[in-house]
Amino acid sequence: MGKKIQEYFLYFMCYSVIGWCYEVFLEVVVYRWGFSNRGVLFGPYCTIYGFGALLLIFTLGGLKKKKIYLGKLPAAPFLVFAGIVLIATAVELAASYLMEWLYGGWLWDYTRFHWNFEGRIAFNPSIRFGIGGMVFLYLLQPVLEKAAGRMPQTVRKTAAGLLAAILAADMVYTFVFR
Repeated sequence: MGKKIQEYFLYFMCYSVIGWCYEVFLEVVVYRWGFSNRGVLFGPYCTIYGFGALLLIFTLGGLKKKKIYLGKLPAAPFLVFAGIVLIATAVELAASYLMEWLYGGWLWDYTRFHWNFEGRIAFNPSIRFGIGGMVFLYLLQPVLEKAAGRMPQTVRKTAAGLLAAILAADMVYTFVFR
């Protein structure tokens, strides 16, 4: 794997684990429903968050750096927020249809929220994804980029290879044997 591919794969895995932690936190602490594995796969990761994060990096990373103003007010962060909300909502909607096609249903139900569409997407979670996306794009991603840049090649290559093997084994276990 090339250096950039390794780094993006490590970002993918990191955000997949963070997404799983977020989902479990909501379920256990906020809603008090008790623990359940919130991912499709066996391991502690929600790959939709990893895919979503990479999509946001590739689509909004450039906009984040632009100097766009409405008068004296910087407009780029507001445009980035709107982009995150739209992209995250579209990814969640597409994922719900994909999961329904593959498994007969999806893992969330937003019917209790106002302004929802078939319980698949809703305004409230979309805004939360927008806020989380801003934290990730403006605060977390620069830290991860700096850490990845400082990581020795052998460590980066070994970590990416090991995590890829674990993810591949998990996918085989989940989709073939489970």
